[in-house]
Amino acid sequence: MYCYAGKLLFVDLTTGEIEVRPLPEEYARDYLGGPGLGARILYDEMPAHVGVFDPESVVGWVCGALNDSSGFMTCRYTVVSKSPVTNGWNDANSGGTFGPALRRAGFDGVFFRGISPKPVYLYIDNGKAELRDASAYWGKTTTSELEDALAKELGKKVAVSSIGRAGEQKKYTAAVMNDRHRACGRGGTGAVVGSKLLKAVVVAAQGGKTEIAHRDQMLAANKKMLEWHKGPVAPVHEMFDKWGTGAAYESSVLSGDASVKNWAGSYLDLNEDKINNLTSEAMDKLYRVKKFACFGCPVGCGAVYHLKAEGYDIEDTGRSEYETSGGFGSMVGCEDPLTVNLCSTWCNEYGLDTIAVSGTVAWAMECYEAGVFSKEDLDGIELTWGNHMAVRAITEKICKCEGIGAILANGSRDACAVLGKGEEHLVTANGIELPQHDSRLAPPLARTFKYDPTPGRHVKGGVGPLSGGQPPEYKNNPDAFADDDVTGVAMAEIRNNGGFCLFTDWAMYPGGLEEFLNAGTGFDMTPDDYRNVGLRSFMIRHAFNLREGFRRKDAHLSDRMVGIPPLKEGPLAGVTVDVEKMADNFYDRMGCDRDGVPSREELEKLGGMDVVIKDLYGE
Repeated sequence: MYCYAGKLLFVDLTTGEIEVRPLPEEYARDYLGGPGLGARILYDEMPAHVGVFDPESVVGWVCGALNDSSGFMTCRYTVVSKSPVTNGWNDANSGGTFGPALRRAGFDGVFFRGISPKPVYLYIDNGKAELRDASAYWGKTTTSELEDALAKELGKKVAVSSIGRAGEQKKYTAAVMNDRHRACGRGGTGAVVGSKLLKAVVVAAQGGKTEIAHRDQMLAANKKMLEWHKGPVAPVHEMFDKWGTGAAYESSVLSGDASVKNWAGSYLDLNEDKINNLTSEAMDKLYRVKKFACFGCPVGCGAVYHLKAEGYDIEDTGRSEYETSGGFGSMVGCEDPLTVNLCSTWCNEYGLDTIAVSGTVAWAMECYEAGVFSKEDLDGIELTWGNHMAVRAITEKICKCEGIGAILANGSRDACAVLGKGEEHLVTANGIELPQHDSRLAPPLARTFKYDPTPGRHVKGGVGPLSGGQPPEYKNNPDAFADDDVTGVAMAEIRNNGGFCLFTDWAMYPGGLEEFLNAGTGFDMTPDDYRNVGLRSFMIRHAFNLREGFRRKDAHLSDRMVGIPPLKEGPLAGVTVDVEKMADNFYDRMGCDRDGVPSREELEKLGGMDVVIKDLYGE
């Protein structure tokens, strides 16, 4: 197969056995890579109803189909597992350099089961893999310190995907980190990795060159993308090239897309400084050292900061991304750029999801303001809206898993259960804190947040965040966008499985995803073929949850995110979202009954779903 290494690695951490297996070509064609391929393999390898932290639980690192293909914006890899938050399917992806390095080192994915008797890391170099002792690093290094120490130990440049202290302690907000400030952040996958006493997957950064089917076509597609960036989307390209994801921070707060006061307020609760101070443009003037770009990216939306102020002197940290700035900024009423970037850095260094942590801080802050929590409950921290020093204090406790922070590090829903109060202030989708995109502004997001197999994500399929700019007669009418919702699911699955960046939603010319994939893999599939791949990918993730016993009735999205009750002021005043009508339409068009179970006929039409048919229909 072109573009693929053609091999998968399976590691039993209990016994230390390492097995190399061929990647079935039909799996590559049916799912491409990333979360779809990962879900298909976990469906095979992991029995139903296994506990998240049990030895039989499987966690995997999966390359996107075009990792190391030389195609622009194709570097993203995915970590797959069950989620300790939802007890269902979870996938989280990241950019940087790790995905291409894993492919170049000779594998399309690596999967772990069992529990190691001591902390270990897996080292992969040019097709060979071995487990090594990680005891010297367990509990003793931050993620960036670990990357430096492993490069020194191994004596060569390496790509590292690792967990921090939160993962070691199996905290539900734990992320998997790479390239110092890139994160597979959502759903607590880092906790699953930590439960296995696995510290990291480490890949020698040099290896064989990935062979692709049509290099001339790939180069032509790259050129076509660059021309697209200079033409129809030039203003958007320039904005993200200069300022990254935080370029839209101000407009997002003003439109209602970004959260204010734990999703209960609006920009009317903020003064001008509280908005303008946290744009990337404003923060870059204070801290920027240089630009950061993921492997093979012509945009380069990242930046490296040096935080030198108020006694801090932190070098080589990543600029706070939009989601993080919104979470530690407008959502808690904070206007201080140092606080936002410190919280971002601490989360990265200790290995936590900034969206989950900031959402948990906002929940705790609203509880404090409402008198649900006392100062004593929060270890003496006066967690009032806009108190940036309190935001720093509580976030540092969460990152270090100290005091009240050890409870909050499991996320807001779990903390609520442990503390026995604050449920009325929770804002989650199936227990997952939400990204900085309001489904009252972009109503189709409510269906994605609540009913995607990986809930609470803005990067999953559907009409998505961009629908916020659509006319009311479209975005507020579930019947108007029902077909587009399914198409959006198919395209997002192709994007994620191919290893493409989310930015290809605007940075890729029409039809480009299919052109890039055909150039790399040589599959020569039609747009309809790829649409089927996307729908099949969604369905295998969905089937994983169905096999666990989940049905539509088990999904939950906090009332606040659908406007129950509606806001009284601001740009989203009076909005209520009919998420159940959206779900009715979606399941109808996906060939499912109203409980979300696909028909046998639909599964047969998708193809490659025999194992799901057997589980659902007993044949």
